[in-house]
Amino acid sequence: MKWKKLGKVFCPDGSVSWMNSHAAVPIAEHIEKNLFRIYFSSRDIKNRSRIGFVVIDITNPKNIINISSSEVLPLGDLGTFDDSGTMATWLTKKDNTRYLYYIGWNLGVTVPFRNSIGLATEKNDGNFTKYSKGPILDRTVNEPHFCASCCVIPDGDLWRMWYLSCTGWTKKNNVAQHHYHIKYAESNDGINWKREGVIAIDYAEETEFAISRPSVIKEDDCWKIWYSFRGESYRIGYAESEDGKNWERLDHLAGIDVSAKGWDSEMIEYPFVFDHEGQKYMLYNGNGYGETGFGIAILEQE
Repeated sequence: MKWKKLGKVFCPDGSVSWMNSHAAVPIAEHIEKNLFRIYFSSRDIKNRSRIGFVVIDITNPKNIINISSSEVLPLGDLGTFDDSGTMATWLTKKDNTRYLYYIGWNLGVTVPFRNSIGLATEKNDGNFTKYSKGPILDRTVNEPHFCASCCVIPDGDLWRMWYLSCTGWTKKNNVAQHHYHIKYAESNDGINWKREGVIAIDYAEETEFAISRPSVIKEDDCWKIWYSFRGESYRIGYAESEDGKNWERLDHLAGIDVSAKGWDSEMIEYPFVFDHEGQKYMLYNGNGYGETGFGIAILEQE
């Protein structure tokens, strides 16, 4: 694979209080023809994650057609799993319902934060409503820390999920550092999930401590996944699988890396891969975990 970068698409200019900075973890939703709605997570003036979107024409992605006038989901009630931030992580559709999976943020004391996964749905009016005040995925007896970014694909009667799972915290220079990789889960309804500790993408070496934002597609009989991984700084990785559970890491085939200079010269992360009219595209973030906005790349044809 070789991805051709088309440039940065959008970054908040600080003029809106709830969309003060960042455009992280972008998600593409096809509207009609060449129009796409790109959801992302910004940060408000108090540094809390909020979900917004822009509308673009994929043939001219730098031309912003529309920007959301309000946030997609409100923060949760005081003390709930998403009272400190909501961050969209995946959007899928089953029958006539759209399912928006999002990360809920709680601030911590002994560690900086704790994440869980929530769900919002939409059937007819275009507006998302939270499924519940509590998360659909949270820490458990066997996963005692937190879970976060996920990819969810309805596959016949089975729903498949690949999700970030924290394996622990350590102290580095007296600062708490998280460690997380990607696990796999299944469901019959997209809401209640069976988690058996199946590791999809594991750490490649001791210096690697963060693997996040899985983006999965199935082509013919091959499952393909793109994700972020980091030791010193984020890069985009790639793996393949015959069953969606057991993966072979092929990071050297990812076909995209940091630029020599500019907004994505220090790190590159949070890929979202999708197809449109026979062409494959990738949304991604660069420096500062989305602080410099998101860009788009196109897979060059062989």
